Amino acid sequence: MAQTVWSILPPVITIVLALWTKEVYMSLIIGIFSGALLFTGGNLLESILTMFAVMEDKVGGNVNILVFLVILGILVAAITRSGATRAYGEWAARVIHGKRSASILTALLGIVIFIDDYFNCLTVGTVMRPVTDKFKIARTKLAYIIDATAAPVCIIAPVSSWAAAVGSSLPEDATIDGFNLFLQTIPFNLYAWCTLAFMLFVIWTGRDYATMGRSVQENAEHFFIPPEYQDTDEEVGEDALGLGNGKIYDLILPLVVLIAACVYGMLYTGGIHEGKSIADAFADCDSAKSLALGSFIAFVFTGLLYLPRRVITFGQFCACFTKGFKAMVPAIFILCLAWTLSGICSDKYLDLGGYVGAVVSSNATVMTLLPPIFFLVAVGLAFATGTSWGTFGILIPIAMAIVGTENANLLVVTVAAVLSGAVGGDHASPISDTTILASAGAQCHHLDHVSTQLPYVLTVSVCCLLGYIVDGVTQNGWLGLGTAFGCLAVVMVGIRAKVPVVDK
Repeated sequence: MAQTVWSILPPVITIVLALWTKEVYMSLIIGIFSGALLFTGGNLLESILTMFAVMEDKVGGNVNILVFLVILGILVAAITRSGATRAYGEWAARVIHGKRSASILTALLGIVIFIDDYFNCLTVGTVMRPVTDKFKIARTKLAYIIDATAAPVCIIAPVSSWAAAVGSSLPEDATIDGFNLFLQTIPFNLYAWCTLAFMLFVIWTGRDYATMGRSVQENAEHFFIPPEYQDTDEEVGEDALGLGNGKIYDLILPLVVLIAACVYGMLYTGGIHEGKSIADAFADCDSAKSLALGSFIAFVFTGLLYLPRRVITFGQFCACFTKGFKAMVPAIFILCLAWTLSGICSDKYLDLGGYVGAVVSSNATVMTLLPPIFFLVAVGLAFATGTSWGTFGILIPIAMAIVGTENANLLVVTVAAVLSGAVGGDHASPISDTTILASAGAQCHHLDHVSTQLPYVLTVSVCCLLGYIVDGVTQNGWLGLGTAFGCLAVVMVGIRAKVPVVDK
């Protein structure tokens, strides 16, 4: 079945099941097993052994990514437990004097906490909700700001759990480094950049529209707190803000050390001490080892920062190990399954890339439409399944198989379109984990958040689609970026002219 039409069956089964059942884990498992059945000619026992052999090979080869995710989870748990985020919230309450300032500071905190979207959603909501309530900022607006600075920031941050996941999603036989490819996609992730720009525009001008505009107007007249949250607003548990006596720098310093240590790790594994230039060291680095090295250094630094000062006790610090690991279990599970699906489709087994590449490589029309097609497919898949990670875990190997590595420009913008669409669909999905966490962090009705955010998601997505069409035609990501921002600027001018100020 290798390098035949049957080789496309596993990812097709996975995508169809994910769209139908909205259960990405089971869809991936069934897709993997169907690939193993094809490879073994229908031998049930050999298929099971093949499936686990591929998993052992892929997971074993990516163990440093798993180490990074676990340590990152521990760091998040320790920072939360330290009370540093509470100190930031108390400082913010003293210095903020208006709606715009409160919203901008909320967005700024969301941008600063870029290492993980879960940590972002819960921390920003918990810290800033009392501040935004003070100025009667609608909780739906708070939820939108939280969501707009969670995944969009993580997907363009070189040091984050998302960067690790994307960098490890490439097929086993890929001839390029996944992390370097991720770095190249950052400027062309249109949805992330346009969402951040549009969010700042809405905050600065106070011109909300559609369902968000009505929600903001209603809260300006009569501030609404959902009944189920009214009794808990003043009762924030240790999981939300922590019981430690941490200061603001106890939040900032671990993040700074994490970034610096990961960058140094890339230079170190790339051979900076062996006389290589900085550019060559970055090009030759082992990104997975670098992230594991950097996160462990940050972990040790955080322990040395907290324990001697009794910010948290030794027992509390150790309790963060299991808490952080548990928080990362869903991400680890989906990564392992996505790696396995990629492995079963590699040239060692079904060779999906060989078949699909041969079919479409000679068709220039199809090739020019790949970025917008992959963007739309990613939006639909992420919307239906509620997971960005599952979406790009499925689609990146397919994009690699179709485009290949010869056309570097088209490959970069196509993968960027996958990442962009994954975040956009995730934002629109009512079953997305980050959308749910943004609602929880803002303590507003979940469906209210979904319905008020959806018009903004659609506005930005249309601009991005036009940008990716230009990307495909010109195979120049910068022209697509300019097109997307140009369309967004026109939309902003129209909103400024037609929509009255409702939140300023």
